[in-house]
Amino acid sequence: LLADPRILILDEATSSIDTKTEMALQEGLQRLLRGRTSFIVAHRLSTIRNADRIMYIDYGRIVEEGTHDELMKKKGAYWKLYSEQYNLLEAI
Repeated sequence: LLADPRILILDEATSSIDTKTEMALQEGLQRLLRGRTSFIVAHRLSTIRNADRIMYIDYGRIVEEGTHDELMKKKGAYWKLYSEQYNLLEAI
């Protein structure tokens, strides 16, 4: 980061931290990623919720892509995974 890269790749950057720490880190990441091309690999979907484009990949294939809101409206694979992570299926 000291070299101020134009492209940044983060692989599971928040996978080993608690929710409170993740929220603080997310704020810093938003500032850090502004104006850069970034690729974020994440299983914890809160990490990518505000991304410009999300690609849901399953067995090496892009199954769905779009913004968080677009993917939630489709109610496809991303919606199902997000719902499972946040227990939204019971509320529907």
